[in-house]
Amino acid sequence: MKITPELVEHVANLARLELSGEEKERMEDQLGKILEYIGLLDELDISDVPPTSHVIDVHNVFREDEVKESLPVGKGLANAPERAGTAFKVPRIIEG
Repeated sequence: MKITPELVEHVANLARLELSGEEKERMEDQLGKILEYIGLLDELDISDVPPTSHVIDVHNVFREDEVKESLPVGKGLANAPERAGTAFKVPRIIEG
């Protein structure tokens, strides 16, 4: 696939980016090199490589739940810009 100036503009528009003429040219060159490299990777024989999501074994390490004292309300709200009683006060974002 050839990277064209029109394609760079289209992708920039989708990403909500405003690029100068120089930046568009640089992107065209850089994206072209990326696709060229991906083309090289497509030439590799990976028929004997099993599909994986991670290159090393990954496992979750869970700890046992243990009951502890909660953080005191005063300490939890100590850095709050505003509070309403024992809760954080935040601006209303839902109209109605």
